[in-house]
Amino acid sequence: MTKPITLVVGGPAVGPGDVPVLCARLGELHAEGATEVVCDVGGVTEPDLTAVEALARLRLTARRLGCRIRIRHPTPLLHRLLAQTGLAEALGEPEEREPALGVEERVQTDDPAP
Repeated sequence: MTKPITLVVGGPAVGPGDVPVLCARLGELHAEGATEVVCDVGGVTEPDLTAVEALARLRLTARRLGCRIRIRHPTPLLHRLLAQTGLAEALGEPEEREPALGVEERVQTDDPAP
């Protein structure tokens, strides 16, 4: 088993032009023999949906290459964005599930309807 290689995703924000550069770098790492890449996103202190898109595209690129990808050091905001878009678990982060507002998790059969 080889040691994972780290790909640092700079910050404080990720721009649309960064996405192809990051994917190309992932391709280079794979060509050098990487089978597992850890994306260090600790520097992304102002995450938005562009950062989420970048991580989604990195995941797709890794999948096409047969490479595994995980993220490390997401800020709480980035973690929430990933969880809300369903990408947290796919990128190796445990997903935080919160009940939808106004929906009961359990129904008690002996309660009368309102």
